[in-house]
Amino acid sequence: MQRYCDAIAGLTGWRRLLIAFVAGAASTYAMAPYFFWVILFVTIPVLIWQLDGISAQTPSSSAGTIVGNAFLTGWAFGFGYFVTGLYWIGEAFLVEADKFAWLMPFAVSLLPAGLAIFFGVATGSIIRLWRPGCMRIFLLAWALFATECLRGHILTGLPWNLLGYSLTGTPGAMQMASVFGVYVLTYFAVLVFAVPAFLIIPGKAPGEPVAESAWWYAIILLCLFIVSEVAGQVRLSYASQANVQGVRLRLIQPNIAQAEKWLPQNREWITERYFKLSQAKSEQYPEGLKDVTHLIWPEVALPFLMARETDFLDRLALMLPESTSLVTGSVRIHRNTSENGEAAKTDILNSIFVFNDKAEITQTYDKKHLVPFGEYLPFQNLLEFMGLEQLTRIRGGFTAGTGQTFINPGDAPEFRPLICYEAIFPGSINNSDHRPAWMLNVTNDGWFGESTGPHQHLHQARMRAVEEGLPLIRAANTGVSAIIDPYGRIRYQLSLSQEGLIDSRLPDAIPATIYSKFGVSILLFFVLSGFLFPVLIILKKEKSV
Repeated sequence: MQRYCDAIAGLTGWRRLLIAFVAGAASTYAMAPYFFWVILFVTIPVLIWQLDGISAQTPSSSAGTIVGNAFLTGWAFGFGYFVTGLYWIGEAFLVEADKFAWLMPFAVSLLPAGLAIFFGVATGSIIRLWRPGCMRIFLLAWALFATECLRGHILTGLPWNLLGYSLTGTPGAMQMASVFGVYVLTYFAVLVFAVPAFLIIPGKAPGEPVAESAWWYAIILLCLFIVSEVAGQVRLSYASQANVQGVRLRLIQPNIAQAEKWLPQNREWITERYFKLSQAKSEQYPEGLKDVTHLIWPEVALPFLMARETDFLDRLALMLPESTSLVTGSVRIHRNTSENGEAAKTDILNSIFVFNDKAEITQTYDKKHLVPFGEYLPFQNLLEFMGLEQLTRIRGGFTAGTGQTFINPGDAPEFRPLICYEAIFPGSINNSDHRPAWMLNVTNDGWFGESTGPHQHLHQARMRAVEEGLPLIRAANTGVSAIIDPYGRIRYQLSLSQEGLIDSRLPDAIPATIYSKFGVSILLFFVLSGFLFPVLIILKKEKSV
């Protein structure tokens, strides 16, 4: 291993960048749906050894050169990571291939290239503090943790496949998120998977012993890795299976291909499929819809404006039994008026409606976190003037919602609605003085076919349940629909590209987790201590020399 370590550290130029790219690309196998996390015991040390080699460059190298090389190495690692982790976004550009296929190569390269900048910033920002020894790894763990936090917030944020998810491949291990949240798990993940780099250091002479401190760090980190799984399993052994009394859910997964959904000639059979599935009798609900209190359809379920279709509303009122509500995603139009009462801007919103048994809309939620290039264009007017349009092909794009954040659906406890990828943002569920009883994620992953994207989306939604101690109900057009309890366990699910329904009780929430109470404080603690700990030790060592 020492020989490979020295060879990796000695790489320069395009060879170093190529190896970094390959290591990053391989790292995505640690994520859903594979969870082959063992690969990170190889790829994270490769990145560290490359930074060792850059830091050891001859004194003739300028500070700018060293920082630039470190930035490019981190960027190449991140580029490989995001190219393989986000390749599936290209599927969306093939739904209307005649109009958007030419953009696919740009989408699957430019977005990963942009997100890789965060990895480059992480490695470039710490290289001047890089010193031989264990503290260099703590520095890298802090830098990647800090830049992952930034990635989740800058320019609306895209915290997809955070490195911390690599530690959550089993129900036991994912319980750590109830204490720390996924952002902080990134810090731990880098430390754990860097264990080989604690023990194998470039340039070490044959027979030269490994520092005692390195062995201790490696042993402690591996023990913590094992203990976290054991502690999680113990937590699950005491986990409740309780349900909310009087709430009986039915989730519909119609499995309608995105390319078929908006064709005018398909409108009738799509509507018929929803009504047929909704009224079906099942083993759990032998009376069909009469046994259901809350019927749930996915994001933008039907290819028309539900609130304005009289025929649909009449039929819905006939279908829904007394005291049964429909919760569904739909496009909504809101026409603003100026002060003098004249028509002003028209807003198009991605919404959730709650219909009562008379087909009256009683509650509405408008999506607040829109998908860039899917639901809106950055610099919308300029890019539309240049001839570009978002995938939804709505002139002017969707408008972000500004209204209520919680929905009270009548005979069920209040819930936090999450449309599409709103479920991937850690720490966004509660506000300072309010906690819902459950979460509802309606989505349409039909844009992404049979790729890994829907599986990654499901897992990240599961982690919100663990972090918050709240059940999450997920209705997806083509899958994966699921009932997820507050420990992240899936009680029921429908497979990807499966037509069907799920009948289930609503799992009960558990007391607020440590993360849901103190998430911001925990992040701030790690931001400060994660940086100060290695820096102070490095400075102390240099002062004593």
